[in-house]
Amino acid sequence: MQYHMRSRILRIATRQSPLALWQANHVRDLLLKKHPNLQIELLPMSTSGDKFLRDKLQAIGGKGLFVKELEEALLDKRADFAVHSSKDMPAEFPEGLELVAICKRDNPFDVFVSFQYPNLQALPAQAVVGTSSLRRQSQLLAYRPDLGVKSLRGNIHTRLEKLKTGEYQAIILAAAGLERMGFTDIISEQLSEQIMLPACGQGALALECRNDDQEIRELLAELNDPISSICVNAERRVNALLGGNCHVPLAVFCTPTEGNQLSLRAKILTLDGAQLIQSMQLGPLEQALSMADHCAQSLLSQGAASLLASVPK
Repeated sequence: MQYHMRSRILRIATRQSPLALWQANHVRDLLLKKHPNLQIELLPMSTSGDKFLRDKLQAIGGKGLFVKELEEALLDKRADFAVHSSKDMPAEFPEGLELVAICKRDNPFDVFVSFQYPNLQALPAQAVVGTSSLRRQSQLLAYRPDLGVKSLRGNIHTRLEKLKTGEYQAIILAAAGLERMGFTDIISEQLSEQIMLPACGQGALALECRNDDQEIRELLAELNDPISSICVNAERRVNALLGGNCHVPLAVFCTPTEGNQLSLRAKILTLDGAQLIQSMQLGPLEQALSMADHCAQSLLSQGAASLLASVPK
């Protein structure tokens, strides 16, 4: 498709962390590879989630704080589209905005990083593990209830510096972020989904724009990966039906299997990992959203609502 945008400078709203800038530049490069004549600039922004690094994420409003300012830039037309980590995106969008593409998903799993111990099993009792994610905390304690968990926020570099000081014996991070930043050599162990089921959308980039900008919508749709989109949207459906946000220790992961089939797994836990509700659905690609509905209903029928209500806000 030909775009009448040669005289139009396209602006990408992005957070200004090194990882977010890498991700925005990656999307820019993908577009320029398809359309070399496009003019694309980055509009780096500091979000509310970046400004309150001393606070626990759930205490200051949740994941939406990482996208709020970017969405405001879209609505007032300072930017044409935004690049987000899918796992940072709330279930609902402001009026006038939409999610138009999910890029091909990178590694969706979590990793164990330690400068002292080779893997999670090797950690001694009472060792302190850093994470700000309730999903990671609850699954970690379900597997190793003898460990301690301490909140850890900041960009990748900040978290690694805190690990080096000895404040933590280990930290849990998303594999995709480390791989994108070239830090694969510090990964001690990739955690299996049996131990650490990923977050909704983990490892995938999401592209958001104004729903009345047809040119941008069509342009970004070229970067949509059909399988990744089906899987992430199924995860988002489960997340939305359960009221998922950073207040909730919810893990949900959809992945293709053999023969155009999908596997969809979800877990909800108490913060101490002592109670667990889970569901697994198998089905064809075209029934992904129906599978998500069944998954959420299964969790609710097992008492998910009361378990979620017990999580401190």
